[in-house]
Amino acid sequence: MPDITTLILDDHAWFRRRFADLDELQARADTDPRELSRLWDPLAARLDVHAIAEEKIFYPQLLEHGEDPEEETLDAIGDHNEIRDGVARAERNPVGSQEWWAGVWDARRANDEHMAEEENEGLANFRQHAASGLRDALGQQFQEFLDAHPTTAGLDNTDKDPETYVERIEERLDPSGPAAGLGIGSLKGQDQ
Repeated sequence: MPDITTLILDDHAWFRRRFADLDELQARADTDPRELSRLWDPLAARLDVHAIAEEKIFYPQLLEHGEDPEEETLDAIGDHNEIRDGVARAERNPVGSQEWWAGVWDARRANDEHMAEEENEGLANFRQHAASGLRDALGQQFQEFLDAHPTTAGLDNTDKDPETYVERIEERLDPSGPAAGLGIGSLKGQDQ
């Protein structure tokens, strides 16, 4: 089983190919909306499921094992929100319409930015600081999650506040911290 960083990169390559395929379809004047749906529907689902899997499996571990990963994680969660918003915009409109394409390209732009940052920052950071056995175990979890969820059915696909996301993960990583059990949020960085 490839490690989680390899699986994430594999998905990134798949996303790039699918968006290139959409370029081809958009260039044709006679593209049938059913053909667009056959390409877009699995892409849209995988974009969302991939983001959820990263939020459940990868980013908590990056926060625990990475070197100064907070800013990278905040950016990634914000990017995931923008990708979800683009997918949702497309899905609110008739396939092939101008507004549908606008949503598709909103998702693409956000995803392109996210992938570039993640490949150069979060994934590199994790490879440098997390043991290969951990990366392998997380790869198995990541693949199992993707296999179990071909769509977002039954998953929480809502936008997440990046700061709240990071605070909750950091609280779980340090349950004995000053906010443990009090529900008052992270006090990290404050004088004690």
